[in-house]
Amino acid sequence: MRGDEFGIRVGVDIGGTFTDFVFLTPDGRLQKRKVSSTPEDYAEAIVAGILDVLDGKNTFIDEVVHATTVATNAILERRGARTAMITTAGFRDILELRRIRIPLSYDLEWEKPPPLAERALRFEVKERLDNFGAVLTPLDLSGLDKIVETCISEKVAAIAVCFLHSYRNGDHERQVRDFIAPKLPGVHISLSSDILPELQEFERASTTVVNAYVAPLIAEYLANLRRKLDHIKALAPILVMQSNGGLVPSQTASERPVSIIESGPAAGVVAALRASLDAGQQNVITLDMGGTTTKASIIENGEILRARDYEVGGPVSVSSRLVRGGGYLLRIPVIDISEVGAGGGSIASIDTGGALRVGPRSAGASPGPACYGQGNNDPTVTDANLVLGFLHDGSLAGGALTVDKQLAEHAINNLVARPADMSLLDGAHGVHTIANSNMVRAIKTVSVERGRDPADFVMMAFGGAGPIHAAGVAESLGIKSILVPPAPGLFSAFGLLRSEVEHHTARTVLTDLSKPEFEALQSVIDDMRDSLRQRILAEGFEDERVSYSALADIRYLGQSSELMVPLVALEMNDDVIRLAETAFEEEYERLFGHRADHRAFELVNVHVIAALDRGVDHAGQWDEDSMSEVTDRGMRSVYFGPKMGLLDTKILTRTALSSEPFSGPIIIEEYDSTVVVPPGWKVRRDERNNIVMEYNSS
Repeated sequence: MRGDEFGIRVGVDIGGTFTDFVFLTPDGRLQKRKVSSTPEDYAEAIVAGILDVLDGKNTFIDEVVHATTVATNAILERRGARTAMITTAGFRDILELRRIRIPLSYDLEWEKPPPLAERALRFEVKERLDNFGAVLTPLDLSGLDKIVETCISEKVAAIAVCFLHSYRNGDHERQVRDFIAPKLPGVHISLSSDILPELQEFERASTTVVNAYVAPLIAEYLANLRRKLDHIKALAPILVMQSNGGLVPSQTASERPVSIIESGPAAGVVAALRASLDAGQQNVITLDMGGTTTKASIIENGEILRARDYEVGGPVSVSSRLVRGGGYLLRIPVIDISEVGAGGGSIASIDTGGALRVGPRSAGASPGPACYGQGNNDPTVTDANLVLGFLHDGSLAGGALTVDKQLAEHAINNLVARPADMSLLDGAHGVHTIANSNMVRAIKTVSVERGRDPADFVMMAFGGAGPIHAAGVAESLGIKSILVPPAPGLFSAFGLLRSEVEHHTARTVLTDLSKPEFEALQSVIDDMRDSLRQRILAEGFEDERVSYSALADIRYLGQSSELMVPLVALEMNDDVIRLAETAFEEEYERLFGHRADHRAFELVNVHVIAALDRGVDHAGQWDEDSMSEVTDRGMRSVYFGPKMGLLDTKILTRTALSSEPFSGPIIIEEYDSTVVVPPGWKVRRDERNNIVMEYNSS
């Protein structure tokens, strides 16, 4: 913002296939763009999209709000920084020992993911604290010079320091940092007492190592983006979406990149919350399907469900307590999201046993699905949808991307249909159905495994491919109503513009709630709140716009795992504690089907959240130029499976719909997505321009 002038606010979400943009102009109009992602340098696509919209306009960029998969991809592809770990003597192998959890109980070939800090680069030092933070063995710095020499010779770019019980007292970790930092200029150093001051050494070590592993890459990426935006005179600040649904300045994201691992999916859930509340829906399951993955989350009673743990890098990236061990565990504030490798670019194949499989391997943006004509011959979900008639033959994204149905048919026929002795259409429908089953798995992870019945929720479908698959997934789960918001293919980018700056901090307190020490608890909370306030002031924001809230991790006394529940106030008293205990028992019963006979509770950790209202007007109307003038696009033959076969299907645009329902089959084509309304479903458009699909059980 320059004086009283307002420029363009940009929300940009990088996906595996497309980079999505939503622009909020000074006159309150929302414009959208899709450009192909540029994996070799993601910043190139961002610059291209911004230049395309500016195109000589006499305006400026006021703010760039960004979600990125760079950190996630670095973990999945194992191309993060060469990372070392310094830990307490005797705890060198904690990353391998992990927790005794495996995701596939009967898979004899399953192996633990290799540690991100290899054993030769994990070093022990003599020091020891007790569980209250008192020094049992003083820190011995004499061995650090040799560790520094090894790090230099091994070209280490990042170091994680994680000592036993440093969540109580981080002094030893800070001494190590102060000793080695001058000797290792340019090497990133992460301290577990900064990243995660909570008990449980494996969770703390894993989170700190992941932060160190991706920090140099994220810092380089954001610095490169800054340079390229400056080059085109887009001098606006960059805000980055965190996994918790809040924004942070790019400098903070560079220092604590573990907080942005799931930034894109989080933005979609934030947008879904706003859209669902505007539509009068309190209970919503989100289905976000892009080019590489599908994400699912849940909104209950108008609130986003949050989790305290997350696993990334496994076959399913989840916060589920029931599916653990397949990836790298992070203990960070995160929106409760489940993610599976089922996107438009997911590759279909027949395995050695003759079974059809879809994903998690993806064709990505380059070379992309076979129908893109960029050299990939493997069939993908997008190819199957094109063969079935769900997608328009010729182009996608308003003509920005050319697709060739014959190439899709060739790939499906050669590598799916013929090997499985099926017709071309049945082979394509099989790929579509298997992709649906993978998405059902993701939704069950955030609903059924948490004691929720999906049939009690409305589904909100978005992402470029989500509305294509929504009806099939909903039918499998007993969901009767689907909401498709405007611009579904750019919904996460839209969510970026609806988000605010948010900081989280946590601390272990370990308090028996039968005799809580309110004064000590209050002192901890006040200290955490002051720490967040100082962080916000250091980032240049005004303290007057900050609101604070708190969460608590509570467990039954004697148990080893806890649940996160809200605290109704930051002022500790008996009423606040008793309400938290009640919330804990209600959630415990929902998850496990019973309550413990004894009512003794322990408060393990306290979380404080600082949310900043920047006074930015989020209101905006979609530019009518982005709505197609042609409302009726005729008919085409679409295959809805062996039971219904090929059906002549009307092709419409969103503007052709009204408050009066149309009966399927119908396909609704848009610039950024396609909505499939199968037989048995009805569709209408509500007053907020949402597409509403309802299952006609009669």
